[in-house]
Amino acid sequence: MNDSPGWASPGSAPSDGKEKAIPRPSDPQDGSGPAGQWSPEQPPPGQWSPPSNPGGGPGTRPPAPGWGGGPQRQGWAGPPPAAKPGVIPLRPLSLGEILDGSVSALRAHWRTALGFSLTVSVVTQIAVILMQRYLLPEPTSIDPNATGTEALRQTADSARSTLLSLAPVSLLSMIATLFTASVVTVIISRSVLGRSTTLADSWAEARPRVLPLLGLTVLVAVIMASIMAVGIGPGLLLGSEAGAALAFLGFAAACVVMLWLNVSFALAAPALMLERQSIVAALRRSAKLVRGAWWRTFGILALTYLLTFLLTFLVSIPFGIIAVIADGTEVSDLFGGTAPSVGWPFLIVTGIGEVIVSTLIYPFVAGVMALLYVDQRIRREALDLDLARAAGLPGYGDNTPRS
Repeated sequence: MNDSPGWASPGSAPSDGKEKAIPRPSDPQDGSGPAGQWSPEQPPPGQWSPPSNPGGGPGTRPPAPGWGGGPQRQGWAGPPPAAKPGVIPLRPLSLGEILDGSVSALRAHWRTALGFSLTVSVVTQIAVILMQRYLLPEPTSIDPNATGTEALRQTADSARSTLLSLAPVSLLSMIATLFTASVVTVIISRSVLGRSTTLADSWAEARPRVLPLLGLTVLVAVIMASIMAVGIGPGLLLGSEAGAALAFLGFAAACVVMLWLNVSFALAAPALMLERQSIVAALRRSAKLVRGAWWRTFGILALTYLLTFLLTFLVSIPFGIIAVIADGTEVSDLFGGTAPSVGWPFLIVTGIGEVIVSTLIYPFVAGVMALLYVDQRIRREALDLDLARAAGLPGYGDNTPRS
């Protein structure tokens, strides 16, 4: 069982057994939660656990606003709005509330979130530019008139050169994403409670989880690569036309499995950061939370990445045009099959565009992931009651004054 109460699963560590629905405030139940502290500013033990007494008395589960509790109302008036101590209302969230909550948290803590993201993006992009200029191989040219075996060889050489160029850049981007996601997840957890935080506090809380987060990312990447190898390996070993067809079918099947697993593991990072789960336990925790809500999770993630793609496109196009003009590169060289040698003006201008995009995208995506995790726990585990108590809202049991 986890020792971190603010976000630890109620009662015990998650298992792969049957799912038990958590009654909403109108249907009290017995239960207890873990005790401890997940940050220095959190309430003392017991503030995050469901009450232990189903009846009246000090431990009675209080009625949550907006969920059918409270005094009897006359007529057909709707329930009062849910409590909102921070950037989201404490109830199951809609798509718009998840996206808006991420933006609101970044806007409320823009110095901390965007400042950290900007710093990480600048350092990463400088490293990428230096690698592109001095270390990475020049892209291989492809002769448009080549045919047969020669065309196949040139295509293979070009693909190999592209992979060698993308691998280090992707590694740096992954590390930058991890650092940003770790800090932003802490910021979101404070923003939900309506509490402010500084960069020093956020980094102090996130720092011990950076290496486990890196291990989680590497493990997921290894799992995905293994699935793809199993999918296309038999066809590649055959080496005939039948083998090519088998490789294509294996590739398609592997993509489907990888998509399903990626969505199922989407909430592993917030679980690892906030619940202090181990790497494997975080993967199981994510799969448990996503189970039964896979399509909803997929839709939210798909829309999030579509928005980030549109932002990247809108920013990259003008910076790309400016970079081509500043560098004096012929546009025909970029699309003519040749390998243009770009200079410092091109790398610097495109790098500035990448910094702008990364500064905005990294924290936004991390915020959506964290709020999607909160939403799933509210739906399945009545986390809204624990959050209301931790936020010091009246009527939710013993409260600790907010600092």
